[in-house]
Amino acid sequence: MEWKEYELGKLLSYEQPTAYIVESTDYSDAYNIPVLTAGKSFILGYTNETTRIFDQLPVIIFDDFTTATQYVNFKFKVKSSAMKILHINTDLVLPKYIYYRMQIIQFDHSTHKRYWIQQYSKIKISVPSLPEQECIVAHIEELFSQLDVSVAELKTAKERLKVYRQAVLKEAFGKVTTHTPFGKIIDARLGKMLDKEKNTGNYRKYLRNINVRWFSFDLSDLLEMRIEDGEIEKYSVSLNDLIICEGGEPGRCAVWDKQDSLFYQKALHRVRFLDNSNPKFYMYYLWFFAQAGQLCRYFTGTGIKHLTGQSLSKVIVPTADRTIQDSIVAEIESRLSVCDSIEKTVDTALQQAEALRQSILKKAFEGGLA
Repeated sequence: MEWKEYELGKLLSYEQPTAYIVESTDYSDAYNIPVLTAGKSFILGYTNETTRIFDQLPVIIFDDFTTATQYVNFKFKVKSSAMKILHINTDLVLPKYIYYRMQIIQFDHSTHKRYWIQQYSKIKISVPSLPEQECIVAHIEELFSQLDVSVAELKTAKERLKVYRQAVLKEAFGKVTTHTPFGKIIDARLGKMLDKEKNTGNYRKYLRNINVRWFSFDLSDLLEMRIEDGEIEKYSVSLNDLIICEGGEPGRCAVWDKQDSLFYQKALHRVRFLDNSNPKFYMYYLWFFAQAGQLCRYFTGTGIKHLTGQSLSKVIVPTADRTIQDSIVAEIESRLSVCDSIEKTVDTALQQAEALRQSILKKAFEGGLA
C-alpha cells in the first residue's frame, strides 16, 4: 500500500507543560508520581504531589531545545516548561510508530532556541497504513527486546567491575595497620584566586577543578590567567604533585606525572609529601575512601560541598614505608589495568549496541527488516 507524506505537525498536536510543572523538587523514591525530562535521564525523581498530574496517555514528550524525545504511557509531572507534550493523531499514525520514526530524524539543534513550532513540526515523514505500521512496530520491538537483554548483561558487567575495584583497594589498604592525620605528612596549598581586575603578570595556562579527573587530567580546554614571575613557585604544579579538588566532587584527585609545569587555581589543593611518600598510594586511597562513602564526613557546606584545607589535614590516612607503598601501588595498578581493559571492551560493546539500535530503526523505515 502507498505511503503518504505528512508534516509532523499534522500527526502530532502539542500542549504546553506549564500546568504540570512540579511545585517542589524534594523528590523521594518513596513517592509515586514520576517527574520527567525529555533528555536521557528521563525520570528525575518522584513527587508526592497529587494535583495537576498529566494522564492523557500515551504521549511523546519533546525537549524544545535539544529535540530529544521520550515515549510516555504512565501518569507524570514535569520539571520545567522547556518541553512540549505531543499528542498523537491516532486516525493517521500509531503512537509507537511516530515515536520510533522520530528517533532517526537528523536535526541540527546547536543554536539555543525552541524548535517545535517553527521548524521541527514542519519536518515531513512518510506514513504507511495502520496495519503496516503495526507490523513495523512489532518487528522493531522484537529486535529491541533481544538487544535489551544483551545491554542489560553488559551493564551488569560494569557494575561488577565497580564492585571488584572496590574489593581490590580494600584488600590492598587492609594490609596497612598504621594511620595518621593527612596533615602530618603533607604540605598542602590552594591555588591562585581568579580575579581579572586584580591579577597581574603574564598569561599562563592553569588547571581548574574540571581538568582534574580521578587518576588523570583532561588538558583539552585549559584556560589562562595572569601570574607574576614571583608567583611561579607558589602556584605551579610539578612532577609528582598530588592535585585534589576542593569543590565540585571534593577529593577527586590525580598525580601530575609530567616534567612540564602548569599552574592551578584556588579550587584545587596542591599536595606535596614531607616524608617521601608515593603520591599514587594516597591518590588511590582517597578514591577508595570516597567510594566507600567515608570521605564525605570531612566535607563542609550545606549546599555545595567543599573539602577545605583544614578538613583535608584531618582526614585519617594509612601510613607505611615507601617500599610497602610502592608494592601496594604496583599491585593495585596491575589488577585495575585488567578491569580497565575489560571495561573498554564493555563500553565498545555498548556503543555498538546503540549503533545497532539506530540501524534497526533505519532499516525498519526503509523496508529492510522484512
